[in-house]
Amino acid sequence: MRHSLQGIADVRGGQHDAVMDERIRFGVLLPTGKAQWGEGVDPRRLVDLAVRAEALGYASVWANDTVLSPRIETLVMLAAVAPLTTRVTLGTATLLPVLRRPVQAAQALASLDLLSGGRLAVGVGAGFPGRYGVPLHTLSEVPWPGRFARLDDTVALWRQLWASRGPTSFHGKVLHFDELPQGLAPYRPAGPPILLGGATPAALARAGRLYDGWLPYPPDPADYRSGLLAMRQAAAGAGRDPSAITPALFVTVLITDEADGGRRALDEYSRANYGLTLDALQTVQAVIAGPPARVASQLGGYIAAGARHIVCRIGALDLTSQLDQLEQIAELIEGIRDARCAVKEGTRP
Repeated sequence: MRHSLQGIADVRGGQHDAVMDERIRFGVLLPTGKAQWGEGVDPRRLVDLAVRAEALGYASVWANDTVLSPRIETLVMLAAVAPLTTRVTLGTATLLPVLRRPVQAAQALASLDLLSGGRLAVGVGAGFPGRYGVPLHTLSEVPWPGRFARLDDTVALWRQLWASRGPTSFHGKVLHFDELPQGLAPYRPAGPPILLGGATPAALARAGRLYDGWLPYPPDPADYRSGLLAMRQAAAGAGRDPSAITPALFVTVLITDEADGGRRALDEYSRANYGLTLDALQTVQAVIAGPPARVASQLGGYIAAGARHIVCRIGALDLTSQLDQLEQIAELIEGIRDARCAVKEGTRP
């Protein structure tokens, strides 16, 4: 039985509540890229941000992955957070397996899951065409063609190593190992849940057939709704329970009362992180900014479309602003939850 992300943030006596429900959970992406810290800032404060997120009630903290710009390595960041937190899920959003040897990565992930008491969630992706994907494969000396089959093979290999009780072998479409040593078993027997990033028709089908969760960032809630439906249809077609696959969302958020609705600040953020204008970024990624009521309403659109674990990337370029936004988003989350409870109870918030 695979694990769902929705339940693993609730730790009770070392066991994880894997019951599916309709609760909305929020997480935050740690700003591990050097461009997001601000000049003269000690990056160890990133750990403080994660600890504060847990204290504010966030369900998860996440770290992303690349070698194309200076940043704290994904698994190192989460390993630093693990001993100073007790409840939050520790997630990758998303890990790029092509940057790591697959057998070593299986050991590293199992180690992190063990040392965090079973709090790891692994979002993975295969990279994007163009300057954000091909150079990663070049640096890793891995061919770009066949990257989706390689990713699926890698995940299958991880799961096999995590479950192995002795030497084994693996033969996928791309990866082949005649002799594999026994792998390190993670905290949970089935291993940490693995979510797939991506929203192409092929990605939706693969998420439904093979993965424990879906972590896209479509710019329109309508696209999220249709993608979730397609993913669940693929799951049902593969004989899986569609409700057992976590519908997550990755979204950039900025709460602001600026007259331009935060566009200037987000444009600066987008250029610093991607070398793209905000207009270009908004064509491919979910970006929400403005006063609290507007942000809550737009997040509500994704919740109505089916998103149940929302990973917020804060659109600010220094840690002081990130911490301030962390507090404001936490207040917003409470309002969203109160409104949902009121609706369920048949009252108006």
